[in-house]
Amino acid sequence: MTTQPIRVLLVDDHELIRRGMRMVFDAEADVHVVGEAASGAEAVHLASELAPDVVLMDIRMPEMDGIEATRRIVRTTPSSRVLVLTTFDLDEYAFGSLRAGASGFLLKNTPPAQLMEAIRSIAAGDALVSPRVTRAMLDLFAAKLPRESEPDEAKVGVLTDREQDVLLAIAKGLSNAEIGESLFVSESTVKTHVGRILQKLDLRDRVQAVIFAYEAGLV
Repeated sequence: MTTQPIRVLLVDDHELIRRGMRMVFDAEADVHVVGEAASGAEAVHLASELAPDVVLMDIRMPEMDGIEATRRIVRTTPSSRVLVLTTFDLDEYAFGSLRAGASGFLLKNTPPAQLMEAIRSIAAGDALVSPRVTRAMLDLFAAKLPRESEPDEAKVGVLTDREQDVLLAIAKGLSNAEIGESLFVSESTVKTHVGRILQKLDLRDRVQAVIFAYEAGLV
């Protein structure tokens, strides 16, 4: 059976950057660039029109920035996942884009092989954030998000005790393998729990699960 290539929309206000990224993707048999946008507003329009699997999104652009564009794409074209790629290594951009619904955040100096891995992971339904951004995001949540003194039972009550344990481990940045070791269960069992958590809470991916855990006061 032939696997369909991953359809990618490139979004960056610099034509040379878009051209360079297209050259990288054109060298990969399983990735196909379906369009390019030079602004956030154009990205929203093209995402709705083309329904790409992955939108590779810049942050600072004219008309509409990448964070607002991400928010609108996630809302209007939920089948498309957004990977933010920026030169600005700032926590506020990482947090803003992930809060808006992006499934990943990487810097533009990311090696091509790692970028391709990120594209494939996000197209497969996973979330991907660089380790540095993950740590910074957790620190930012802990320091700035208003939280309940006790967990919000109305939000977490749909989860079993074990699912709450897994959600807490996700929020601490643990991988499936690490969660399995800490809870003495197999990695496949953890994956099953993660899938049920996302389904019950109507979340897109692990990034949103982290945000939910902090806002619900679990951490």
